[in-house]
Amino acid sequence: MKAPRMQARITLEDVAALARGCAVLGTGGGGDVRPGAIAARRAIREHGDVPLVTLDELPGDALVLPLSGIGAPTVSNEMVHGEDEPVRIAEEIERIFGRPPAAVMSSEIGGGNGVAPVAWAARLGLPLLDADAMGRAFPEVQMVSMYVAGIPANLVVMSDVVGNVVTIRPVDGLWSEQIARAVCVAAGSSALMADYVLTARECAGAVIEGTVTRAIAVGRATEGAADPLAALTAELGAVRLITGKLADLERRTTGGFARGTATVEGTGDDRGRTLTLEIQNENLVAVEDGRVRAMVPDLITVVDSQTATAIQTEGLRYGQRVTVLAWPCDPLWRTPKGLETAGPRAFGYDLDYLPVEKIA
Repeated sequence: MKAPRMQARITLEDVAALARGCAVLGTGGGGDVRPGAIAARRAIREHGDVPLVTLDELPGDALVLPLSGIGAPTVSNEMVHGEDEPVRIAEEIERIFGRPPAAVMSSEIGGGNGVAPVAWAARLGLPLLDADAMGRAFPEVQMVSMYVAGIPANLVVMSDVVGNVVTIRPVDGLWSEQIARAVCVAAGSSALMADYVLTARECAGAVIEGTVTRAIAVGRATEGAADPLAALTAELGAVRLITGKLADLERRTTGGFARGTATVEGTGDDRGRTLTLEIQNENLVAVEDGRVRAMVPDLITVVDSQTATAIQTEGLRYGQRVTVLAWPCDPLWRTPKGLETAGPRAFGYDLDYLPVEKIA
């Protein structure tokens, strides 16, 4: 669903709101927004504001470069991307296609992968496309709107902090995940990646438009609010699953993912209730007393109960006072192909998808 057109560029004053919104849309994953926000501010100071464009504003044959970090967020927090990875990837794309990319797009608007593209676009001297391929964050390479739209996985280009550049020609989206994940693990479970490099004409109907302005709106919803949690819940149209404290946490990094479970014990009006979150980089399923309260592809986010600031899965700590919110995903993910790609069964859960609003 398109968000209303809000602005024509990303300025220093927009970065904080964008980061807050991306953290919420990240559903616990997509990487910590703080390094991306720092990089975005620095890049804007050095290179100027980043133009924010729509597909309609690009020539039909203009190459769109989707960029995102791939790997375990727990690793990327310590092994931060440098300034050269996007340059190396853009140079490889120009070598392959015979022309340079015309715009950068975030592959996932959730988490740090929604903020860092501002820095990457500024570094490359390119505009940022007001769109992404998820409308949230997902952990696997094929879990993008282009795959759901039936576009062949034509190319994956990856670069790591050491300087390696790997070009993959996968036969399909599932193989792009398998091979890219293996390369990512070899790079220390963190790398920068471009995939589904398409023209603006090919992107039409295959990407989720308006998500950058949407993230900024979500981030601005709590600014100056007397009750930030209520303001955020209203902006998202979210269901409050539970308010309480983090009572138990099991987390591990394996196979290029951060996996685990988090348990929230209710407080106040929710005293006596317990909600468990299943995690694979992102919050995937919320369960209370054996009953599923929300599930992918709908969005489930943990926020600080006082400030409504989103808490990434790698930032969860015992004793935190939190509220768990859930709200509907983009309609694309509720199609048969969308559910096959990123519904609960795609993650190994023996569950038939039910929309969060129907469960509530």
